[in-house]
Amino acid sequence: MTADASSDFGASGTADLIERLDRFAYWSDDCIPIPGLNARIGLDPVIGLVPVWGDIITAIISCYVPYEAYRVGAPPTLIFKMVLIVVLDALSGTIPVMGDLIDAAVKANKMNVQMLKNHLGA
Repeated sequence: MTADASSDFGASGTADLIERLDRFAYWSDDCIPIPGLNARIGLDPVIGLVPVWGDIITAIISCYVPYEAYRVGAPPTLIFKMVLIVVLDALSGTIPVMGDLIDAAVKANKMNVQMLKNHLGA
């Protein structure tokens, strides 16, 4: 896909994509409030509690954002950064207990969505 693909995507397509990705980031990183802490976690760190498989599953699911970035013609450097964030997030999950806390605190999908929004000017 070329860099011109984002212009072929159209303004309404971009708005729909951003809405979908924001919803994805909300569910994966922010949907569960933690009582008394004024903090939120998503399904990503909850699923990550399952040893080994949880981190593998969430890493695969988190590749959705870099994939969408590729589809709209984001530059390879941006996609590489997004994939690197997903890989680091998955690797941090391999550390018992501390990895789950890191996963809850570092909202990888929200970061990736924000990077794509910045690229698209949304």
